[in-house]
Amino acid sequence: MTNLPRTLGELRASGYHNRSVKTEMRANLLRKLRVGEPLFPGIVGYDETVIPQVVNAILSQHDLLFLGLRGQGKTRMLRMLTQFLDEQLPVIADSEVNDDPLRPISKFGRDMLAKHGDECQVAWVPREKRYQEKLATPDVTIADLIGELDLIKHAEGRHLSNEDVLHFGLIPRSHRGIFCMNELPDLSPKIQVGLFNVLEERDVQIRGFPIRLELDLMMVFSANPEDYTNRGRIVTPLKDRIGSVIHTHYPLTRDLGLQIIHDNAWTDRAGDVQVIVPRFLQEIVEEMSRLSRVSPHVNQASGVSVRMSIANYENLISNAERRAVLLGESHAVARISDLTALVASSRGKLELSLSEETGQEDKLISRLIGEAVKNVFDATPNLKPSQFRNVVEHFESGQSLESGDRIAAPEFLRRIGTISGFSRQVEQLAKQLDPHLATGPSASEFLVSVAEFLLDGLHCHNRLNKSQKSGDVSYGR
Repeated sequence: MTNLPRTLGELRASGYHNRSVKTEMRANLLRKLRVGEPLFPGIVGYDETVIPQVVNAILSQHDLLFLGLRGQGKTRMLRMLTQFLDEQLPVIADSEVNDDPLRPISKFGRDMLAKHGDECQVAWVPREKRYQEKLATPDVTIADLIGELDLIKHAEGRHLSNEDVLHFGLIPRSHRGIFCMNELPDLSPKIQVGLFNVLEERDVQIRGFPIRLELDLMMVFSANPEDYTNRGRIVTPLKDRIGSVIHTHYPLTRDLGLQIIHDNAWTDRAGDVQVIVPRFLQEIVEEMSRLSRVSPHVNQASGVSVRMSIANYENLISNAERRAVLLGESHAVARISDLTALVASSRGKLELSLSEETGQEDKLISRLIGEAVKNVFDATPNLKPSQFRNVVEHFESGQSLESGDRIAAPEFLRRIGTISGFSRQVEQLAKQLDPHLATGPSASEFLVSVAEFLLDGLHCHNRLNKSQKSGDVSYGR
């Protein structure tokens, strides 16, 4: 940083040549492609679908619109576009619009060049400072985006015909960078029309003032589909001027969903309790979200964000952590009975369809959890309800079993020991599911988790009845 040119003369001597921001991004993208650098690190499941479309758009020097339901990583990917910018960019020092020292667009920049010549001071802007983002809301004005006459500057004695009296908006301040408008349909049609000139002519005019700023911009947008209930729409002429429209999507497989959970959920907790979540419970958490995305009871125009899976996974861990703390244990294994904690973290992330009655959200969440347990149970190799006739006969004789998220492992294992052959079946399945966990220091807690998985699976197949109140569960016939 210390050896970068600090004056226009030094900048010229260094061999610097200016280039447009889209040319800059294209060149840096090509370099990354040649050397095999990851383009969007941390973005999962888009390698064969979304990322190639983004690459083509940048190579074509297009403006971008990311179109997709909530929680599909649109904003995150847009913010990562800065990695295709140069690490540092030279600008005229103190310029509000990142004036190019070789080609300034503002009166301030031209005046500085005229006054100082080769001694004009040059500052360097890092790539992350060249990204501006605005959330579209109905109260956004043209002045916010383009600019306005600054009456304070006028009161200081500057004449209204002087360009110095202008206050630039976000778009001119994004000159030589990336400007992002999030949730574009929420922007009023009048303001969307105001973006036409920026996209088509790359210039802005402020309040009819005789000023023309030839902006160098990469314009990017995000939006939910236009049929999303209670939202606006993107006016057709504006969409027509956007070079490429990129469709995003939710994880195509359960494994990809789990990878996103592991990458984003808060699991590394600095506490005294170690919490282990068995693979089958991880799959249940993700399967619940996948079922929500096809449920007729959920408004699919709204979508179900991956944030629901992440929040549910964190709450599952927290419930197991809470149990361990209350029981004075140093480690815990998550159980089926811990899934009750998912209700709180799922609320508000599901928008019921119009045919659903209000107040039915919790019931729907519980049903989705049950369906997820059944699907994961059925997908487990060598696991069928018919194998557990001994368990069903035990409950048909009038017996019941109390379970729950506050019962210690030794007590629960003692209770299932009264069911003929069930403890052996639990041990066999535990070794099949995770041999290391089944024989490790948390083996007894893992056995409880597996036993609850089997009992709940039998309930989902209508072999057992189940009554539940908060974290207390009772199985019977």
